[in-house]
Amino acid sequence: MAKYPAIAAIGLALLDQLASARPKPEFAGAQFDLYQSSDFDVPMKEGISLYLYRVTINGSFRNPPPRIDPTGKRRRPPLPLDLHFMLTAWAGTAAKQQRLLAWAMQQLEDMPILPSGLLNSLGPEPEIFHADETVELICDPIAMQDMFNIWENLKTKMQISVTYVARMVMIESALELVEAPMVQTRLFKSAQERSP
Repeated sequence: MAKYPAIAAIGLALLDQLASARPKPEFAGAQFDLYQSSDFDVPMKEGISLYLYRVTINGSFRNPPPRIDPTGKRRRPPLPLDLHFMLTAWAGTAAKQQRLLAWAMQQLEDMPILPSGLLNSLGPEPEIFHADETVELICDPIAMQDMFNIWENLKTKMQISVTYVARMVMIESALELVEAPMVQTRLFKSAQERSP
């Protein structure tokens, strides 16, 4: 189970992988940044932006069992999240923008499983993810109307983009599950209360 900085760590790890693998000299000056909505007002000249536009609870694993921590204590179940990202290519010409997008999509297709070593390497603190954890990354196209709605809310001109989902990010709880002791005996006093 991951700690709460996991969401930021996933976006940073994806961008770092892209920045490290960029083909030079063609994309030597490209930037790779996490975006929030205000960043679309003055976007980069060339590069890839990753915008977290939606976070949902994974419906297929909504009620996971409690976990046992390394000390043997039972903890509340983790929160299973799906992170929805919009990857946007930026460039001075349409051809370069399309080449950059195609290259980035191929890179992400080549790494559908993000291991904990990669995810922990760039997070704000060490060991956000446990050693055996992974995150699945899949291309998850959304309807054109949904894409138009995102861009309309960003109040900027629409750019060529593709959407991805990082599935099953398990955010662990720090709360311990305290159990009452098992019932040893039960006393029924109903018969005594009826007697005169």
